[in-house]
Amino acid sequence: MTDREAILARVREALTVTAPKPGNHGGGSHHDPVVSPGPGAARKWLPAVGDTFEEMVALFRANSAELKTDFHLLNNVDELTQTLTRLREAEGWRRIASHNGELARAACETLGLPVCGTDAGYDVNEMEKCDAGVTECDALIAQTGSVLVTSRSAGGRALSVLPPHHVVLACREQLLADLPAAFELIKSKYAPNYPSFISLITGPSRTGDIERILVLGAHGPKKLTVLCL
Repeated sequence: MTDREAILARVREALTVTAPKPGNHGGGSHHDPVVSPGPGAARKWLPAVGDTFEEMVALFRANSAELKTDFHLLNNVDELTQTLTRLREAEGWRRIASHNGELARAACETLGLPVCGTDAGYDVNEMEKCDAGVTECDALIAQTGSVLVTSRSAGGRALSVLPPHHVVLACREQLLADLPAAFELIKSKYAPNYPSFISLITGPSRTGDIERILVLGAHGPKKLTVLCL
């Protein structure tokens, strides 16, 4: 028997087995009613996350470093002001893009720069000229080092994509343990009227398509900074 014949024989054998209905992969009969296991059921297959805030911060920080995300845990508004000012001076920001949110407004006032706002109509060409996009978020996810954003929490779709530097503003209570917790948050916060855009941002934009060489900023922001207050 050739390799091709062996592979086809295994395919034919597999096709004789009736596949379970969605939601019944735990060994139940395919005649049983479909019962959704819920997002929390996936935790047994996912990497463990600590129970305390300190453990989650440590994990998010470690994942951020691996992903090349610049993460800062801040103690007060003064530290937020100092960090934003350092970024502005170090990178020579002349214009920023942002949206209407409590933290976002405070950041814009601190930076004292012209702002391309996304809450009303805006010129995409003008946004592309901005040095940074400053947004809020829905959550930070310790398990993966991801930032959860939606079109409602982050000022639309373009703000977290077009400017070369994405600065995320978050509160400590927005730090979640894992992906199931993030999915539960989205459901409790938005269901049944979900935002048109829901995204998990895991590090700055990157690609390794050419010669397996990592290139940042290929399809979006080259730099991602998370400031957690």
